[in-house]
Order: sequence, then structure tokens, then C-alpha cells
Amino acid sequence: MNKILDRNTLKNKLEELRKKGKKIAFTNGCFDILHIGHVRYLREAKKTADILVLALNSDASVKKIKGKKRPLVPQEDRAEIMAALEFIDFVTIFDETTPLELINLLKPDVLIKGGDWAEDDVVGRDEIKKWGGKLTLIPEIKGKSTTSIVDKIRQTYSPSD
Repeated sequence: MNKILDRNTLKNKLEELRKKGKKIAFTNGCFDILHIGHVRYLREAKKTADILVLALNSDASVKKIKGKKRPLVPQEDRAEIMAALEFIDFVTIFDETTPLELINLLKPDVLIKGGDWAEDDVVGRDEIKKWGGKLTLIPEIKGKSTTSIVDKIRQTYSPSD
């Protein structure tokens, strides 16, 4: 089964699954370099519902958010890596800087973000509550981030070495 779907195909698939009583969770992010913090976060996210949808920022979206030197890994590769994780059911790529349009289209039952986000700052928080869904914040894994990995690489392989 192909787990990487465009938004409209995914919407149709989720509607079928909902009719079968499945609960849908949604999370999003850049996932530029997959690390243990991501894995632990996504494993916990899967526990909140039957189906876990990962919305992946496109390359253009990552550049807008993180700067012109990112992403380090192209979107097709990031999508394939994320789809390979057993606890992710579907991956879709979005170009916008926030997933609000996608959240409104897919109408998940659970919206999930990392604990490094304040509840008031989570995009889609108000919308999900309107249709009876809930927001879940998963505790942050301290010291485990793509930025910390990039910084360590820079320190280890600085031009002065």
C-alpha cells in the first residue's frame, strides 16, 4: 500500500476509514533529519488514534520557515523515510507555511503537536475544537532536535580542522 498520498486522495481515504469507525490523528512538521526525538514523538502520537496522518512541509515551505539552507533532505526522500515508519499510516506533503488548510480539509479527530509548542500557538487548535476533536501535546524530548544535530556536525567538521 502506498502511504504517500496527495491531499484529496487522502481526504477520500480518511472518509472511508471514518465510516468504519476509525479515529484519525494528525501531526505535521519538517522532519528534515529523522532522529530519536521524532521517533519517540510519532510513536506516542500513534497511541492517540487508529490512524496517524503526517503532514510534511514541502521543500519550499521548509525554506520559508527554516531559511534558505534548509531542508537538508529533499521532500520526496523525507516522505519516503517517514512512510517507512510502522506507526505512520499516511504521509501528505503541503506547500503552505502552516497546515491550517489541510487540517480544515481532513478534519482529524486529534491534532497533535510537540510539547515545545504552547497550546495557544498551535495552528488548527480552534478549528479542531469546532468539530469536536481534541488537541494533544506530547512532551518534548529535550536535547533531541535537527538543529542540535546540525550544530554538532558544524562543530565536528568546522573548516579549521
